[in-house]
Amino acid sequence: MVLSRELPEAFSGALQSFAEIRVNRAPVDKALFEGASVYLATGVDPVPATLIERMPSSVGLIANIATGTDNIDIEAARVRGMAVSNTPVVAEDTADLAFALILSACRKLGYCERTLRAGQWDLGAGALGNRVHGATLGIIGLGAIGQAVARRARGFGMGILYHGPARKPEAEQALGAAYCPQLADLLGRSDIVSLNCPLTAGNRHLMNRETLAQMKPGAVLVNTGRGPLVDEQALVDALAAGHLGGAGLDVFEFEPKVHPGLMEFDNVTLSPHIGSATSACRADMAARAIRNIRHFLS
Repeated sequence: MVLSRELPEAFSGALQSFAEIRVNRAPVDKALFEGASVYLATGVDPVPATLIERMPSSVGLIANIATGTDNIDIEAARVRGMAVSNTPVVAEDTADLAFALILSACRKLGYCERTLRAGQWDLGAGALGNRVHGATLGIIGLGAIGQAVARRARGFGMGILYHGPARKPEAEQALGAAYCPQLADLLGRSDIVSLNCPLTAGNRHLMNRETLAQMKPGAVLVNTGRGPLVDEQALVDALAAGHLGGAGLDVFEFEPKVHPGLMEFDNVTLSPHIGSATSACRADMAARAIRNIRHFLS
């Protein structure tokens, strides 16, 4: 088994209990890949077609330690006859972070902490934010993470709208959510918009100049999905124009680079792609990756 990078000792030790592991530090070290049947990558490690095409035919599985697979060229893997697995066990932890960003962006917690640490006690207009309780939350992508966000929103007495490719009647009933077939309808009615959909070829820059303009004046955008869902320059312009009330972003269009304009706003909260960054979640992801690999090898 070849790893895309060094992994925590507990995880690599568990892998070594049933497989020989090697770490690939070159684009493709053919000697390391000799006889390998699995390539294990993390969600931040690109696995492009150029890498897949250079892997030997012995590699039959690309095991991704992430809930998504947008870092992998799936078509190139399909052409080579390689299976691709992921670790979709991050819903609750990512939803926790999404709601933390909702609260922080709406209540300007980042700004308030920065000014307090700087020795300022600002009780003026700079600290005034948006009410969260009773607000309308629009969720784009009512999958496992989106539904977990909705469950938290119910505790805040929020109205819940959602948009996606298909209606989900059972989730609607369980969550008290209303389906918006048209994205513009959800954007125009939501005080807070949460992006919880995967990145696909068809939804890059889902939030662009046109769709950002469709959001309610003063609304807040939260993204814990994937960075390229948002045109960051368009978002910076919408914030600068005062159209939006704030943003909470855990993912970025050109990670690890962050648009410098986003750093300038007091009503924007930023975090470095930490949706799954709890000890318990990372342990769950490791366990699922091991299970996927064992299943493939068996």
